[in-house]
Amino acid sequence: MDLSPNPESPGSGGDGGGGGGGAGGSSSGGASPSAGFGTPQTPSRYEAQKRRDWNTFGQYLRNHRPPLSLAQCSGAHVLEFLRYLDQFGKTKVHTPACPFFGHPNPPAPCPCPLRQAWGSLDALVGRLRAAFEENGGRPESNPFAARAVRLYLREVREHQARARGVSYEKKKRKKAQRPADHASGSGGGQGPHHPPPAGASG
Repeated sequence: MDLSPNPESPGSGGDGGGGGGGAGGSSSGGASPSAGFGTPQTPSRYEAQKRRDWNTFGQYLRNHRPPLSLAQCSGAHVLEFLRYLDQFGKTKVHTPACPFFGHPNPPAPCPCPLRQAWGSLDALVGRLRAAFEENGGRPESNPFAARAVRLYLREVREHQARARGVSYEKKKRKKAQRPADHASGSGGGQGPHHPPPAGASG
């Protein structure tokens, strides 16, 4: 139960809401230039998230029974870790028996379990894969790059897409294009010109 505050980081990786606020508060402080000893730039949100995820995984290995060292860690242990994180998930994944199975916007609540969203798990594994090698691990023995982990992520994506009625790739592309067109068509150049005439006429 010591890990309960930390595993929120995979979930916030998907939303970018809760975790970003904490990181932004420390980076916005003006003490970084005066206290800069060896760190010319404040770590990016990605680097801060990666460090938190790495610490969370290290704590998981320490609390494992029996405790595991990084050298003993395999793809199977990574899968255990990902399944363990499901208890902190915030994404409802409908079971096949649920009447809302395959509906992206269910009209009523249901008792289906909450899981980590596929996008959050995918991003988490990517950060941990990079952190493993940055902390001295060999690419050939990287447990986060194991085939079993890739297959598990693919299964989670396909299962959640069916259960939630969500098509990840198509939805992402459409959402990325439409707001961009509206934003560019707003004509931001004319906005700033309206206030000066109002002040000059008065």
